[in-house]
Amino acid sequence: MSTKIGWSACEEALPLEMPSLEYIDNLDEMLVAAQIVKECHRLLNKAGINVVSELLKGQGTFYQLNHYPEQDVYDDESHCQYYYHNHRGVEGEHGHFHTFIRSPAIPEAIQPMSGFMQSEPWPSGEDALAHFICISMDDEGFPVGLFTTNRWVCAQTWYSAEDTIALLDRFYIDHAYPNLVVNQWITAMFVLFRPYIVALLTHRDKVIALKQAENPEVDVLEDRELDVTGSFTITIDQWVAQLTALMNIDIAL
Repeated sequence: MSTKIGWSACEEALPLEMPSLEYIDNLDEMLVAAQIVKECHRLLNKAGINVVSELLKGQGTFYQLNHYPEQDVYDDESHCQYYYHNHRGVEGEHGHFHTFIRSPAIPEAIQPMSGFMQSEPWPSGEDALAHFICISMDDEGFPVGLFTTNRWVCAQTWYSAEDTIALLDRFYIDHAYPNLVVNQWITAMFVLFRPYIVALLTHRDKVIALKQAENPEVDVLEDRELDVTGSFTITIDQWVAQLTALMNIDIAL
């Protein structure tokens, strides 16, 4: 896996490190998630559809920046949310998911980061929300990358990487709109690629801290020249092969 999809100039000054397989402690859960992800792709493919086509179904013309589905996907039990859209013009990317968790599911002990000038208002109170990652998709509806973004990109509340990582296990979408299989797929992706998500969020905060130190008079979280803070290209089969090799097992997923 490399860092090509959505490459950020920040990675030249602060390289994004691959997660170490040595410290992964939930391999069993990740392999279960891999089976779910692969099964979701199989079921969708059997019907001649895919993750992306199900989100765009019945939505009319696919316009850049519009959210798909139109009102996003929100689980009022987990208070997690996602939408799909396109706007970056990145080679090999049809579009990407944005993923969030909203205020009711964020423990009171987890508070927005301080120390930023906040030249733009952050969502607060019942409107507060944390952004996790984006998932890049190709034209065939398969995931090809993960990346993190600066605050202004989706107008989130800014929580530290440590606190955002603590919320990862709370992400799930457990209903059938717009498609049950798609919701199971994106939920499982959070488990399967957790080490990469952790690495991206950790790197995100290092990038922000570096840029803030370089420009202390600038609100770095609103810097339009800094959108993507880090990215990985991903391949499900290669990642699963690494995991199964680590466990010294040979299984077909």
